[in-house]
Amino acid sequence: MRIGLAQSNLDYADKYLTELSHPASPNYGKHWTSEQVIDAFKPSHETIETVRDWLADSGIRGVVQSDNKAWLAFHATVKQAELLLHTEYHEYEDRHTGGVMPACEQYHVPKHIKKHIDYITPGIKLLAPGDEGPNTANTSLAKRHSPSSKAHSAAQTKKLNQVGSAEHFYGPSPKTKPMQASAAQNLSTCDVAITPACIAALYHIPPGHLAHPNNSMGIFEAELQFWDQADLNSFFTNFTTNIHNGTHPIDRLIDGGVAETNYTFEAGGEAMLDLELAYPIVHPQTIVVWNVDDLNYQLWANDTYTWGFNTLLDAVDGSYCNYTAFGETGNAPGIDPTYPDLNAPLGYNGTLQCGVYKLTNVISLSYGGQEADVPIAYQKRQCNEYLKLGLQGISFLFASGDAGVGNYPSPYGDDGATGCLGPQGDIFNPTWPNTCPYITNVGATKVYPGKTVYEPESAVYDPAGHPYSTNFSSGGGFSNVYPIPEYQKSAVATFFADHNPTYPSYSALAANAPNPVHPNVTLLSGATGGIYNRIGRGVPDVAANGDNIATYSNGAFSLSGGTSSSAPIFAAIINRINEERLAVGKSTLGFLNPTLYAHPEILNDITNGTNPGCGTLGFSAVKGWDPVTGLGTPNYPKMLKLFMSLP
Repeated sequence: MRIGLAQSNLDYADKYLTELSHPASPNYGKHWTSEQVIDAFKPSHETIETVRDWLADSGIRGVVQSDNKAWLAFHATVKQAELLLHTEYHEYEDRHTGGVMPACEQYHVPKHIKKHIDYITPGIKLLAPGDEGPNTANTSLAKRHSPSSKAHSAAQTKKLNQVGSAEHFYGPSPKTKPMQASAAQNLSTCDVAITPACIAALYHIPPGHLAHPNNSMGIFEAELQFWDQADLNSFFTNFTTNIHNGTHPIDRLIDGGVAETNYTFEAGGEAMLDLELAYPIVHPQTIVVWNVDDLNYQLWANDTYTWGFNTLLDAVDGSYCNYTAFGETGNAPGIDPTYPDLNAPLGYNGTLQCGVYKLTNVISLSYGGQEADVPIAYQKRQCNEYLKLGLQGISFLFASGDAGVGNYPSPYGDDGATGCLGPQGDIFNPTWPNTCPYITNVGATKVYPGKTVYEPESAVYDPAGHPYSTNFSSGGGFSNVYPIPEYQKSAVATFFADHNPTYPSYSALAANAPNPVHPNVTLLSGATGGIYNRIGRGVPDVAANGDNIATYSNGAFSLSGGTSSSAPIFAAIINRINEERLAVGKSTLGFLNPTLYAHPEILNDITNGTNPGCGTLGFSAVKGWDPVTGLGTPNYPKMLKLFMSLP
């Protein structure tokens, strides 16, 4: 049995992170070690001793404390456990997996113990996936691309048939042809195809020249997204002048992950897009691909990422594997993958990897889901981990989503005919984990037809059928779970004061709740009469180009789009700035948002476009921050100058 102990200083966690990441702070850039993080939040001496004494008085012996200080463990017979917790245990079978676990309907602890305990396991049973509430069955974390009809490899087709989702990628455009490297430097066609030269011109990015051995850029991949050397070589040959064929990323394979393929037809559109956007910006720096979970779970009908990124976080922070927060400890049975995976031909037979890798200073993640489809305890526990890794100097950049203020409508999404919330299907449906306040969200912009890289971009918007099968617009809106963070309050207040949306609104946040309570259960009663929340954390924070991206994938030239494009562009720029800071003995940037919001002048403000969804035009891109393109797109020289001026 394990008892999750109440941690200390969690109320100060946000303050600690701000002290390290706000440009006006004397502690800017003084990042913590993982040991300092554990020590700062470990349970108090009073908590540990009080719970130990209670167990001893109850006849429990052999109690040990975990390395991360977060829980106590001991062996107990069923009779001992029932006497200790004044309950009755039974075995429960998961209807989906057939797994059996002991649990109880309720348990009781003495009043003076309650404040010291967060969670006890085995304890109250969890519901199986699909039973948590409305709109949750078969939910999957989608790649941040707009839905398309592009053909898939045999393995990908098998995967798609199982989960009923689309590979959000579209194929060759009749307007474009493969370009030679010399032609690819032509900036006159950037409204048709965005090449590395177009990106460099848009954001004034000079060629890279530094390569610190401890500053690889990280890119997260999953869901059968394999990179292929032949496609990379074709891209380098046709679109770059300084990257040699054979250049490739370093694979970090977590719990049986597979990152690379020897068969070009199996190359993943997402994997190739991420790498082909990042390499021209960061080269000669190296890139690390973080690929997670064995092929069995990547083909799982429940989907590897029904809920989150726990496999990655386990592998880079061993304390997270058994970290207790919001009534949840460790991975959720029936929701997260379980290792060793002995019952499948493609299963990983090792134990769950905990703390075996050091995460890169910057990581780009082009995957996500919807906030309303993730149990509150699960997502808040994970959000706390982004905070803790931010304290250690890690920058997380997430694509903000491609369905504007909602989700894709079925059959492309999992939230019904409109992709939106509420009984009428008209309440805006924010993305997740984007609403977590400790990550940086990247929305999408576009060079519209007839425009040039020397003119301001606009918020991306492609109506259904042009060329995607459904609308593509930059994901943005306001959280229903997290309040507006301190660093964002002024920007959001200015948006409402100067550009107040005409839609009816509500002001409500879903209360903390243990799994498996669905956020909608506690929220929507407070949303009566409104379709968006005025007191929630705003998304996105920044933006970058996300449409008509020139790529090579599956052996062919094609154009791609999505905030999946925007995230690796912005992340690569941050990695370049880290390189410059490390070269003069400074720290990495870590959590970016306090500095970005304090100095919006280092970004190109986007003031044109909207992000339609839920039967509306969504929000508008306006002067200053907005829930379409955030603070704007990168201006590399201005960003570099500011960040180099900081301690």
